[in-house]
Amino acid sequence: MRIGLALGMLFVTVAIAGRRIAWLVRLIRSGRPVLGRTDDIKERARDQVIEVFGQKRLLKWNAPGIAHFFTFWGFVVLGLTIVEAFGALVISQDFAFPFFGHARWLGFFEDFFAVAVLLGISYFAVNRVRNAPQRKHRGSRFYGSHTGPAWAVLGMIGLVVITLLLYRGAQFNTGHLPFGQSKWAFASYLVAKALGTGAYNQGVETFFLLAQMAVIFGFTILVTYSKHLHIATAPLNVLTKREPDALGGLLPVTDAEGQPIDFADVENLSEDTVFGKGKIEDFGWKGYLDFATCTECGRCQSQCPAWNTDKPLSPKLVIMNLRDHLFAKAPYIFGKEVPEGATPSFTDEGVEHLHGVPESGFERVQGSGIEQALRPLVGTAEEGGVIDPDVLWSCTTCGACVEQCPVDIEHIDHIVDMRRYQVLIESAFPSEAGVMLRNIENKGNPWGMANSGRDEWMNELSFDVRRAEPGTRLDADIDYLFWVGCAGALEDRSRKVTVAFAELMHTAGVEFAVLGQAESCTGDPARRLGNEFLFQMQGMQNVETLNSVERAGPLKIVATCPHCFNTLANEYSQLGGHYEVIHHTQLLGRLVADGRLTPVEPIDKLVTYHDPCYLGRHNKVYTPPREVLGAIQGLRSQEMHRCKERGFCCGAGGARFWMEEKIGKRINVERTDEALGLDPDVISTACPFCMVMLSDAVAAKVGEGEAREDVQVLDVAQLLRRSLGSPPPPADEAAAADPGPSPDPAPEPDPEKVASP
Repeated sequence: MRIGLALGMLFVTVAIAGRRIAWLVRLIRSGRPVLGRTDDIKERARDQVIEVFGQKRLLKWNAPGIAHFFTFWGFVVLGLTIVEAFGALVISQDFAFPFFGHARWLGFFEDFFAVAVLLGISYFAVNRVRNAPQRKHRGSRFYGSHTGPAWAVLGMIGLVVITLLLYRGAQFNTGHLPFGQSKWAFASYLVAKALGTGAYNQGVETFFLLAQMAVIFGFTILVTYSKHLHIATAPLNVLTKREPDALGGLLPVTDAEGQPIDFADVENLSEDTVFGKGKIEDFGWKGYLDFATCTECGRCQSQCPAWNTDKPLSPKLVIMNLRDHLFAKAPYIFGKEVPEGATPSFTDEGVEHLHGVPESGFERVQGSGIEQALRPLVGTAEEGGVIDPDVLWSCTTCGACVEQCPVDIEHIDHIVDMRRYQVLIESAFPSEAGVMLRNIENKGNPWGMANSGRDEWMNELSFDVRRAEPGTRLDADIDYLFWVGCAGALEDRSRKVTVAFAELMHTAGVEFAVLGQAESCTGDPARRLGNEFLFQMQGMQNVETLNSVERAGPLKIVATCPHCFNTLANEYSQLGGHYEVIHHTQLLGRLVADGRLTPVEPIDKLVTYHDPCYLGRHNKVYTPPREVLGAIQGLRSQEMHRCKERGFCCGAGGARFWMEEKIGKRINVERTDEALGLDPDVISTACPFCMVMLSDAVAAKVGEGEAREDVQVLDVAQLLRRSLGSPPPPADEAAAADPGPSPDPAPEPDPEKVASP
């Protein structure tokens, strides 16, 4: 009877779970091709070991990470006990693994992890109660998650361990425990003592062996139908993730075969080519795997600047909505036809948003009817959209979601792909962003200013700046090409940073040249908005210019703007531009460390440093800016609570700098409030857009009487320049003040302060 029940449960489990697994495999494989996800398999396998078995990403959060670490490894180890239990039912009551099955250390090992799992899930239970959405609402990272199934899973895990300890305690008393009467299996021994001796132990053993198998098989079925599917899909998702991660450069737009689209050859594309993602079928298999892998843990949601300022965007809900829509539309993906002439009607009235979450768009249309098949991927409630436009356009592409995700879901790639379709196919995007796009297209910069203004900052220097002329050879003594950027040349506050950095390079003896008016916008804001066509046009123009500058060896570029830095370093390679690019804080850090720049003037101020997202999370540059600040005498640094990997966005990324912020609290105000809470004298950063966003917020706070009037927002380069003493006057002013000993009139200074190389 024991054998029959055990084999019967196994057969039912294999049938139900196997059918579901086959359905999931078929669905994920139906996604469009995604190339390059199995390249360099050795490196990928190494990362998989570190992230899956080492639980690297989960351990970024101490208490939950440790609890999950022991729960994960507990199930790995307790896999041995499952085999032992099944063997005791169908082979022999004295079943044990050959060679090591009777070892006392094995008994201790299994019992230790059984107890560790119980402690781990106890922590999870307490944590879920303390952070329940019913209590904390949007402040809970579990807001919008399927909390009912989560509790069911915790209960099932608890039953796995409880039934395990009960049957092992009975085995201890009946003499069937593989480790004999050894107390090394300490938890089993304690349960045995509680059970006491008696003939009933035989019945207890049989009952809980069967109960153990029932719970295990039931749990297996539950996993295939719940968010805990990640137990199987997460290792695959980590193995096929973007290397080293999904931050830095964006992926290009691809066609139906997964090949990058060249917009310079757009006339030769087929008529059915889709730019971006306009329906769920447009996603690749890796996107489907991402959706199926989401654990609904809410780490991404808790760190999202949009969500934390009361906007409707939750990275978690975006992935959940796409997953639920994918699963609901599966019959049509598999070939079910929509009736000809079907005209679905959408309404948000009377729809009960599951879990009380109005930010979730999937629930607008439920079930697998024709409405689900025909609803738009992005649309309003009246249109039945899966993702609301306000959700899509709230993203700053800061990377906090990708950085925090324990299973390497690529949120930003999916959001930008949906934006691409809206911009390139539907022409549906915030109207104010259209001004920025037209300015880039017509003037080569998002402000729409005259290109001649790119040289004006040089008038403030006391030395001449050398020019790198396209099509000519760069002088051999030039160390770096200084990419000034649109903001660095045209925006007043950022121009001061450009001047300070140029003076620092000159003081340190770094030879540099600039392109001047040959520079054009890198295309970063256009690409983040979703206009891949404009990005490629700008990129190819700049790559052509940079590649025309002849030099010995690779072209070395230094940039003060993290967005330019990221585009030049990580994205222009997609267009044929391969350069050695560093950020100005990295160069300044080297110059200070080498003694070529030595701060001598103390600055007695308290400073807090704001990490730009595209310098920090996207490119992992955290230390150099802090090293530069640390080298300045008298300057005292204090970190904000949200810093480095968990730094909070200024609100400018994802082309949000060029859009109105109409929903919730302004992100730059939220970040500035955190900085002002430290009562600093200076808020420092290393990005022109962060400078503008934080400066505007500080000015607003000063106007409201909520900040001191002497609080400054300064770039790291500006602080370092001040620590070197007063700068010399510009050349024209110096010439006017001291015409020299010659009786002849002083020559007129070069108005552009530019010397040809």
